[in-house]
Amino acid sequence: MAVREFALPDLGEGLTESELVAWKVAVGDTVQLNQIIAEVETAKALVELPAPYDGRVSRLFVEPGVTVAVGEPLVAFEVDAGESEGDAPAAPAAPASETGPSASPDGREPTLVGYGARPESGARPARRARPGLAVAGSAAGAGSVATAQTAQTAVTAQTAVTSVAAPASAASPAPNTGATATALAERPRATPPVRKFARELGVDLASVAGSGDRGLITRGDVQQYAEQRGSGSATAAGAATVDAGAREKRIPIRGVRKATADAMVRSAFGAPQATVFLTIDVTPTMELISRLRALPELVEARPGLLAVVAKALLLAVRRTPEVNSRWDDAANEIVQAEYVHLGIAAATPRGLMVPVIRDADGMTLGGLSGAIRSLAEIARAGRTAPADLSGGTITITNVGVFGVDAGTPILTPGEAAILAVGAVRRQPWEHDGGIALRQVLTLALTFDHRIVDGEQASRFLADIGRILADPASVLTLV
Repeated sequence: MAVREFALPDLGEGLTESELVAWKVAVGDTVQLNQIIAEVETAKALVELPAPYDGRVSRLFVEPGVTVAVGEPLVAFEVDAGESEGDAPAAPAAPASETGPSASPDGREPTLVGYGARPESGARPARRARPGLAVAGSAAGAGSVATAQTAQTAVTAQTAVTSVAAPASAASPAPNTGATATALAERPRATPPVRKFARELGVDLASVAGSGDRGLITRGDVQQYAEQRGSGSATAAGAATVDAGAREKRIPIRGVRKATADAMVRSAFGAPQATVFLTIDVTPTMELISRLRALPELVEARPGLLAVVAKALLLAVRRTPEVNSRWDDAANEIVQAEYVHLGIAAATPRGLMVPVIRDADGMTLGGLSGAIRSLAEIARAGRTAPADLSGGTITITNVGVFGVDAGTPILTPGEAAILAVGAVRRQPWEHDGGIALRQVLTLALTFDHRIVDGEQASRFLADIGRILADPASVLTLV
């Protein structure tokens, strides 16, 4: 028997780390190839990891709730000696059009999920460095740079190199004699409950030496450090922190929330955005939807307002293709797509997600309705593949389901327009020369003013509104 370690693979889409959500196995369990052994959460979705070997689980390196970098070991297996030779077996063969090349351009071998660490590199990837911390001593700095150069992920490696670039002052004493200089430059390893406990006691985890596996800081380590540091002033400060913390809830910024925040900041400060509004009488569309649902070919699809709005948007894109474009800074070009990959914003328990319906412009109303419903259900279950959350060209967000009339949505990064659909309300409205109760809807279109002019955005929104106010007018657009 031989022991083989399985590291967190590269899950694709530029993701460099994942949080371990749950183990599906325990030490001592016997597993088979491709059996699900763990569930990890990336910034985009929940992903199930399959076993790379037939064997017995001999060690679990990471506890649930811990964020792990790509290439860092997750679990060790006892396997037959013959199976231990070489790298982990690749996933079952599939057509080249589905699996892509057998190895990545940089020489990494394929594993069961994405690409693993470079086979020639035995070093663990550098963990994300804490800002403002420097490495004491030139020898420690050289070692850290070497580690960063052999790291699996470029983002992590760059951070590590940056953190060791400035030498520490010799006059600054090390805050903890039990930790090495390299460890001080890294983010302290601890589980979320231990981090919360440290905050309550006012303890900086960077000053605590971890006694757990691979330097993991335990609750006992924090308690011992707090007692050793204890003094009258420290005790009073700790008590005040505990009192304030008892009435606060701290939520770690990670996963979908972190990805959404980063995307919104890039969007808000990366593109000049403007919004136009249009309020219309959609009574004819609501009556049409009732008739469509009675058609035999649409009984199963049951198209709703969102599907009809999406179809109207796709038709309007043909007259104003500028809204289906992106800004390419590197090439100094506007790239106008001749296809529509439609993003549908979905509120999920994990946060806002935008799954993409590819080539939506080629779908029928029934196909579009089914795709919207399917993607939304998968997104709410947290099972959307990372690839299905990128590549959109224009997005729809339905704020009306929350009873909201209108808003100013923020662009999805890389897109030129996003349409917000408000709630349908019965209101007094001018109709046939009089006032009647009608079903009224407000649409809001946010656009990138570098790509789309106000005239183009207004015409595009007016086309959508005309279709919804008078569905027969679609004959003038096709």
